[in-house]
Amino acid sequence: MRQDPFGRDDRRQSTRPPRRRFGMRIVIVALFAAYGAYYYFSNRTVDPVTGEKVLIDRSLDIEDEKSLGLQAYQEIMGQERPVDPDSEVAKEVRLIAERLIAKVDAVEAELAREHGLEPTRFSETFDWEVNVLESDQANAFCLPGGKMAVYTGLLPVAQNSDALAVVMGHEIAHALLRHGAQRMAQQRLTQIGQMAGSLSGMDPQQQQMAMAAMGYGYLLPYARKHETEADNVGLLLAAAACFDPHQAVPLWERMSAASGGQSQPEFASTHPNPGTRIQTLEGLMPKAMEYRAKFCEDAGGEAALAR
Repeated sequence: MRQDPFGRDDRRQSTRPPRRRFGMRIVIVALFAAYGAYYYFSNRTVDPVTGEKVLIDRSLDIEDEKSLGLQAYQEIMGQERPVDPDSEVAKEVRLIAERLIAKVDAVEAELAREHGLEPTRFSETFDWEVNVLESDQANAFCLPGGKMAVYTGLLPVAQNSDALAVVMGHEIAHALLRHGAQRMAQQRLTQIGQMAGSLSGMDPQQQQMAMAAMGYGYLLPYARKHETEADNVGLLLAAAACFDPHQAVPLWERMSAASGGQSQPEFASTHPNPGTRIQTLEGLMPKAMEYRAKFCEDAGGEAALAR
C-alpha cells in the first residue's frame, strides 16, 4: 500500500470500491423491489366469484392454463392406474361429477351477482373428464381445463355420495377460482424476492431466515385462504347439485380421524386444520341450504357410497 510522506497509510483507494459495491447493491435491490411492485399491481384483477382482488399474470390466458392442466393430467394418468371405467364406482363418481358440473354456471353467476359483478364464465370451455385412480390416498383433484380424478382411498372416508360431492365440489372450485394461476403469479413474486435477497449481499443463513419469514407470514396464509375459498364455493356447488351439505361436517371429522388426529399446527400448514374447516362450513350451512332450495331441481338420487 502506498505510504504518504508523513508515514500514514493512504486507505482512501481501498475503501472506495466497497462503498461503490454497496451502493450498487442498494440500486439493484431497489430496482427489483420496483419491478415486484409493478408486477403485483399491474396483474391484479377482481374475481367475481369471491368479489376480491387476486393476482393472476395477465400474460397467462385461459388456453395456456388449460394446456398446463392437460399436460399435468396426462403425466398423472401415465403414472397412476385408473379403475375400470365400467365399474360401479367409476360410474357413481362420474354421475356425481355430472351433477356438480351441471350447476357450475348457475353457482358462478349467483356468486358474481351477490358481489354486483358479471361472471367470467371461465369454465365454459373446459373439456370435463373424470377418472377414479387406484390408490390409498384419501384425495381428489380437478385441474384447469376440467380434468378430474378421485383416488379410491377417499371412498371409505367419504362413505356416501353427499360427502364425496363435497370433496369433488371443493376440487372443482379450485379450478373455477383459478387458484393454480394465482399460485404461479405468487411464485413469480417469490422468485423476484429471492433474487433481490441474493443480490443484496445476504449470506445463505440470512436468506433462509427471510424466506422462512415470507413462508409463515405470506405463502402459507395465502395457501390456507385458497383452501377456505374452495371449501366455501365447493359446499355451495354441492348443495346446488342436490347433495346434502351437512355431510361436510362428519366428512372432516372422519378425515381428521383417518390421519390419526395428527397434523401440523395450522400456522405451519398449507391447509386449515379440520376444526377450523368444520367451524367455517357450519357457519356457511344456512347459505348452502338456501342454494339447495334455489337450485336443486330434484332432491333424490343421493345413493350411498358405503365401502
